[in-house]
Amino acid sequence: MKYMIMLMGSQRDYDMITGKAGGDSPAWTPEEIGALHDFMRKWNEELVESGEFVDARGLTAPVHARRVRLRDGVPVVTDGPYAETQEVLAGYNIVECESFDRATEIAAKLAYTPHPEHAKLANEWYVDVRPIVDGVDELEL
Repeated sequence: MKYMIMLMGSQRDYDMITGKAGGDSPAWTPEEIGALHDFMRKWNEELVESGEFVDARGLTAPVHARRVRLRDGVPVVTDGPYAETQEVLAGYNIVECESFDRATEIAAKLAYTPHPEHAKLANEWYVDVRPIVDGVDELEL
């Protein structure tokens, strides 16, 4: 079965990991950013080596996003950025593994992603894990 691991982030997070101060948090240093990239590279390599890696992509910062909503029967387009602390999809990984528990175990390793103390991520971090369906007959309500 395939599962999508959805990594969440905010404009503030994007700012900090690209060397800009984010609200009340200072920018990450080049060493801190490097440690994050090294961790993610190793995490992905482990998935490739285990044969569980399917795909992974990062998304641009919310400042480059557009949201389309229906209001009074009319689509309304809003350009980003959104509130600097509003969580959005920052990227995803697709894994193919034996069970939902295994996909959750893979995602849980991301809890050890290095971050500086000033980043205030320790209690705010999360990812979502969801099964991917191949057809409407697999949808469970």
